[in-house]
Amino acid sequence: MDRIFDHELLRQRRLRALAAFEPGSDFLVRRVAEDMADRLAVVERHFDHPVLVHGGLPHAAQQMQAIGKTAEFRYIDLCEVPGVDVERQVLTEPDHVPLQPASVDLVVSPLALHLTNDTPGVLVQMRRALKPDGLLLAATLGAGTLGELRESLLAAESELIGGANARVHPFADIRDYGGLLQRAGFALPVVDIDEIVVRYADMFALLRDLRAMGMTSILSGRSRKPLGKNVFLRAAQIYAERFSDADGRIRASFSVIHLSGWAPHENQQKPLKPGSAKTRLADALKTPERKLPR
Repeated sequence: MDRIFDHELLRQRRLRALAAFEPGSDFLVRRVAEDMADRLAVVERHFDHPVLVHGGLPHAAQQMQAIGKTAEFRYIDLCEVPGVDVERQVLTEPDHVPLQPASVDLVVSPLALHLTNDTPGVLVQMRRALKPDGLLLAATLGAGTLGELRESLLAAESELIGGANARVHPFADIRDYGGLLQRAGFALPVVDIDEIVVRYADMFALLRDLRAMGMTSILSGRSRKPLGKNVFLRAAQIYAERFSDADGRIRASFSVIHLSGWAPHENQQKPLKPGSAKTRLADALKTPERKLPR
């Protein structure tokens, strides 16, 4: 398996971000946690054996417990989750979900799947850990995330150095994740996207936030040669020229893909077999029948 991401570097950067936590820097994690809790709120169930998988922070679990939908969470993560008893935590890499088969009824994965080297394998592990009729709720960053930053850095590096390296992570699109849910064996899969745009004074303010969130590049194949100050200054100029609003503030896009799926169970709704419908679609829509030419 090709290791796209350096998880040891991810661990170091998360520990650094937690040690120097800046109030408000977790805005994206909080926004996603609130959205995930809202999605769980409409499910007519209480989950007695929930687990939060590689969320970094406990916000999603706290929100879900606060609305009365779950019991106390267990946690699987790369670093110790702040504010959570160590007895309820298991530390491991993002590609591992060390749970016994059919041992939990809710798996919650906020902003983690885009950092896995083996995303199909991680989804299979989550599916196996769920009891029949157990639920997966996940949110991950998708294609388009930080596209403005990617374009600005590539343009500046190409212009000043004559070549460019990947500085922003690759992200899968919504269709990829829909297919992966089906391949992993989830029933009733649902995938949708939430486009979040955050505005900053300049590119350097965005970079400070990304460092504070532990979200800077952890690509295994990243260039070890640091970019010069002139490249960053030119990138900031390009960013402002191409992606600023009338008031001069720049835009940064985060495409959050939400996924849900159920572990199969015999009582779940099943699709009708082909030919079993009792009413023709044309009759239901009151459209005249059209014959194809021979």
